[in-house]
Amino acid sequence: MKEPIVIGIAGGTGSGKSTITRRLMQRFGNDVTAISYDNYYKAQHETPFEERVKVNYDHPDAFDTQRFLKDLRALKSGKVIQCPIYDFSIHDRLEQTKTVRPAKVILVEGILIFASQELCDEMDIRLFVDTDADVRILRRIVRDVRDRGRSLESVVNQYLTTVKPMHEQYVEPSKKRADIIIPEGGHNLVALDMIMERVRAHLEH
Repeated sequence: MKEPIVIGIAGGTGSGKSTITRRLMQRFGNDVTAISYDNYYKAQHETPFEERVKVNYDHPDAFDTQRFLKDLRALKSGKVIQCPIYDFSIHDRLEQTKTVRPAKVILVEGILIFASQELCDEMDIRLFVDTDADVRILRRIVRDVRDRGRSLESVVNQYLTTVKPMHEQYVEPSKKRADIIIPEGGHNLVALDMIMERVRAHLEH
């Protein structure tokens, strides 16, 4: 089997990373597999819920980067992995895992994947989804209240105390490691077509 191509998709919270990942998976089906850095938050089984709520989840230290690297390298070498599953409503990793199979194209998605040079070195193409901060916070509020059982107050508080400062400290500077910056994420059809063409060319050669 030909060496897979690894495409990293980074950007701030609510920027549209998942939309691009979803579009690529819809377009190329079984030729694409994806892993999200979000599933690799460190397990906190021993920490009481009240303490888990206070953790800064937007700092690189919140992630189990070594396990993520191990799994990504296994996928690249053609092995099936057991990806952790993270439950945002309880701020903890679940006991069960999800089977992820290798493919010709591996999509890696997450807010902080470009903050680590070691992770960047595993990627062939690095895309940074650049969306206006106002749009991103509104999307995050809708998602966290609707899908993650959060209160509006808790989402806004988390955004102001950790999400925004960490974005400015880690996510925004990591943009310089991107090969392509995509304004407006999945709504940028020109950029999306260009990426799809690059993936198609890889699959056909």
